[in-house]
Amino acid sequence: MLWSSFVKKTSVVLLAGLLAGCQTAQGPSSPSPAASNAASASVQSVSLPVVSYAPATAVERGFSALVLNATTGEQLYDVDADAPRYPASLTKMMTLYLLFEAVSDGRYSLSSPLEVSANAAAQPPAKIGLKAGSTITVQQAARALAVKSANDVAVAVAENIAGSEAAFARQMTQQARALGMGKTRFVNATGLPDPAQVTSARDMAKLGLALKRRFPQYSSYYRQKSFTYNGRSFRATNNLIGKVPGVDGLKTGYIRMSGYNLVATARRAGKQLIVVVIGGKSETARDQEVTRLIEANF
Repeated sequence: MLWSSFVKKTSVVLLAGLLAGCQTAQGPSSPSPAASNAASASVQSVSLPVVSYAPATAVERGFSALVLNATTGEQLYDVDADAPRYPASLTKMMTLYLLFEAVSDGRYSLSSPLEVSANAAAQPPAKIGLKAGSTITVQQAARALAVKSANDVAVAVAENIAGSEAAFARQMTQQARALGMGKTRFVNATGLPDPAQVTSARDMAKLGLALKRRFPQYSSYYRQKSFTYNGRSFRATNNLIGKVPGVDGLKTGYIRMSGYNLVATARRAGKQLIVVVIGGKSETARDQEVTRLIEANF
């Protein structure tokens, strides 16, 4: 009788543990404001286990905004910063992160050629017109991503680093976990429409901070007003560069599902901000809102 009772109690405990494990695997809970601020302040030191989970479904063209002191991580402004959103081409910040990581690890140099497949060349705009069978250097690719947000380049980077875009997207999500981006899952390297590709404004702020802190030697790429490749000049997608004082990056994005997105970094008199707006109604409305938030928080 005693042994039978022990077995039953043990089974109940084990079952409870398994159920709790299953609930944890479904997805992280929303962090408290204090925890989110702490994570933002030390984005490079945050490390989460790699888990499989299904992010919440994002609201199409849902609006989010976040302003952080980029030095301290202090939250200065927040509108639905943890709500699930579609990243669009903000995705390419992670594509750049993994490309720079490959250079840092010695797998590539800035002059290394990346081969262009027919699949990469066939991507829809925005693109710089890569031809199947041609090559583009790592440095050219990085500049094309930072300035023009080129989809053909993003896929070429993904295929060269990981063998396929799907494999690269898994690496992107793993790196997101390591940076504490608990609301994000990547399924492509471009940000082209896919309902499974989900993020949040706070996660994009973490990524933007990590990109600039981990690889400061490439900061000038995000400040360029244009990029030239194969005799063609492409204007930067970030309209605030050279227009709003102190703005020195970082990345724009747009698909119909997301609306108009922008992660902007700015520095004035020793103070640094990172501003995220997702779901702008138009390019002009997005730029005006980011500008308003910059001016209000300096």
